[in-house]
Amino acid sequence: MESAILLVIVLAYFALLLGIAFYTSRHSNNESFFIGNRNSKWWVVAFGMVGTSLSGMTFISVPGTVGKSGFDYFQVVIGYWIGYFAVAYILLPLYYKMHLTSIYTYLDKRLGLTAYKTGALFFILSRTLGATLRLYLVIKVLEKFILTDMGIPFEAAAIVILALILLYTFRGGVKTIVWTDTLQTTFMLLALLVCVGYIMHSLDLNLSGTWSALADKGLTKVFHTDPKAGNFFLKQILGGMFITIAMTGLDQEMMQKNISVSNLKDSKKNMIVLSFLQMFVVFIFLTLGGLLFLYANAKGITATGDDLFPTIVLKSGLPFIITICFVIGLISALFPSADGALTALTSSFCIDILGIKRRNDLGEKQVSTIRLRVHCTFAIIFLACIFFFREVDNGSLIQTLLVVAGYTYGPLLALFAFGIFTKRKTINSLVPLVCIASPVVCYILKEHDKQWLGGYSIGTELLIINATLTFLLLILCSKKDSAYTAALDHEGTTDENKAARLDGNESALQLADI
Repeated sequence: MESAILLVIVLAYFALLLGIAFYTSRHSNNESFFIGNRNSKWWVVAFGMVGTSLSGMTFISVPGTVGKSGFDYFQVVIGYWIGYFAVAYILLPLYYKMHLTSIYTYLDKRLGLTAYKTGALFFILSRTLGATLRLYLVIKVLEKFILTDMGIPFEAAAIVILALILLYTFRGGVKTIVWTDTLQTTFMLLALLVCVGYIMHSLDLNLSGTWSALADKGLTKVFHTDPKAGNFFLKQILGGMFITIAMTGLDQEMMQKNISVSNLKDSKKNMIVLSFLQMFVVFIFLTLGGLLFLYANAKGITATGDDLFPTIVLKSGLPFIITICFVIGLISALFPSADGALTALTSSFCIDILGIKRRNDLGEKQVSTIRLRVHCTFAIIFLACIFFFREVDNGSLIQTLLVVAGYTYGPLLALFAFGIFTKRKTINSLVPLVCIASPVVCYILKEHDKQWLGGYSIGTELLIINATLTFLLLILCSKKDSAYTAALDHEGTTDENKAARLDGNESALQLADI
């Protein structure tokens, strides 16, 4: 009976999302889908992006890590906070100056078509893996604790969820997602606070008592000082900083929402507010993880890792209202990452790979048809990836996500860094080889790190190592860009010349129209 009620609540939640999608997508066009017609409110975007940046991975996996490693994940979060400032003051001005719809267009104008396509493909690979990993985790929890009791198979649940995401994103795109993400972030945070409050009450703890109880168990330790360890604080902070620069500042999904804000000033506000909100919310998630550990010990519950939170809420006799809050919070954490990724991947593939913005022979209706086909195709790819992760699941997916980001975002970070901080031009034919070779070398290095590096363990700094190696190889496979240097050194440069320096092969007039 309870499972049936939960299913009805989930369906009602979907109905609400579809209602918002219908309302927000009225009079929508392709620009609405890609960049929300550049009229999103910055504070709405900032709040909604909390859910996107955290996702179901944070909702399930982060609390499950506290019993084993305390608050050390907060070291990474401090790095995230620093990284948001770099995005706000280095990358956002660049994107707004060039009036970009796809941020990877920058690579085309600065380094050429091959680098552009390579960067876009690495984003598509990374975001597909990351989004489906998050999506799989939530469906896995729903299956284990709700769907199995009702005889609903994992495969059917995955298909239905992706179909519903398609329904509320295929038309409005970013214009719709800005508002659905805000709703979902609200529900996720309410569920988080309700769960924290109830468990504190069950353990007869107040705020100070909670912190003391966690400290007594050694769970509040944040900073680790062993330089060889994977969780050494400096490695974690630097790794977190570059993860944010890569996974937010160089990610079409995240930037697509930011550049939907009408002006740079408000977009910067959005990014800075998001940085503080994320720190606050993750701290609450870690506190919840500590409380769950204390509760499990008190009640003799043996679940750990990703299973800890759902086991306590759904299988330990807590009031049904807490179960309802958990399920609503879980699905609210699920969809901001899945729907945004599906929309961003569609946008990137249409603009960066198919080049629909470059083609004058396509009308609005033809672009819409192409966009819908690509959207549906990515939904099918998502489904295949979810089934793959089901076969290789290792029980704790937050670290898997960070490792995947380290391998796939490293080349993308290096390409942008090369374009921004050098005056050189890549040899086009070698760019894909460099961007593939670097992650392969990093994989081999990570597999033998302790053996080859005197006991040193590579952690979140994998992204930095990968990006640095790619950057150095790009330097070796490049030549001086005389057109770029001349434009850069020319005093009193006009706007056209500034644009021309981005690509010596295009005229100033063409680039001014970007």
